[in-house]
Amino acid sequence: MSVYVKDLVKDLNLEVLIAEQSLDKTIDSDLLARPGVELAGFFDFYDPNRIVLFGSKEASFMQLFDEKTMKERIETLFKKQPPCMIFSRNVYIHDMFYEFGHTYGVAILRSTHRTTALASLLYNFLHANLAPRKTLHGVLVDIHGLGTLIIGKSGIGKSETALELIKRGHLLVADDRVDMYEASAGSVIGYAPDITKKLIEVRGIGIVNVVEMYGAGAFREDKKIRLVVELEAWNEEKHYDRLGVETEYVRYFETELPKITIPVLPGRNVATLVESAADNMKLKYLGYDAAKDFVDKINKKAERKE
Repeated sequence: MSVYVKDLVKDLNLEVLIAEQSLDKTIDSDLLARPGVELAGFFDFYDPNRIVLFGSKEASFMQLFDEKTMKERIETLFKKQPPCMIFSRNVYIHDMFYEFGHTYGVAILRSTHRTTALASLLYNFLHANLAPRKTLHGVLVDIHGLGTLIIGKSGIGKSETALELIKRGHLLVADDRVDMYEASAGSVIGYAPDITKKLIEVRGIGIVNVVEMYGAGAFREDKKIRLVVELEAWNEEKHYDRLGVETEYVRYFETELPKITIPVLPGRNVATLVESAADNMKLKYLGYDAAKDFVDKINKKAERKE
């Protein structure tokens, strides 16, 4: 995975000071370089694949050296060919940065944010764009704010269920193919590939644009997945959990997500069941578990009879 410097410039609204021709360089690392020990002359562990971020501390540290030493160490940074160098707000940029930027073809960029805020923005951008991806066959919908991933075998009715949910006011994120990445531990984000955004395929009808049909409020770009619902054909020999006391989980990347299996049977309103499953899971996240509350009441009643 990689991302272009020009995409970083556009997304973070950075000012390009020099070397616009270097904006086509790629960024391969989601880590940043804050050149403290490097400015002190120690380059043994310097990673040239990282973006170099200069804040007020680095700028002040440079002033401790004479002109010759400072020039040697800054030129060494440029010789390593980092993707780009970014300065935070109000940081003084010495003329030698412009000189070496032209010489070595490294873009010099500036942000309107302070260093800490800029570092956070850079990390979020890089991690979102460089994090490992996974693709699943399924449908992702936003049900009352809960990202719900619907999976199951082809033809089980995932898209039809999603269409009914959209008619009820819920939001489509992705249909048929769901791309996902782990934004942080415990946070998996799902989204649609560009070619299928806002579209849903329903057998017998074809391709439907949910924004054109139901308005802009029927679609969102991405959503954190909080629940996985698997639709499967009813199997009389299989035992289905009727209380919901035990929670099944499925693992994506390093994150475990609660999973519910809903058997599909003629006459069952699957959209209502998925909606109810999402609302019930939302209550669990808020601290109320209906199944646990029911079992506790049964146990207390049994204790009184003893």
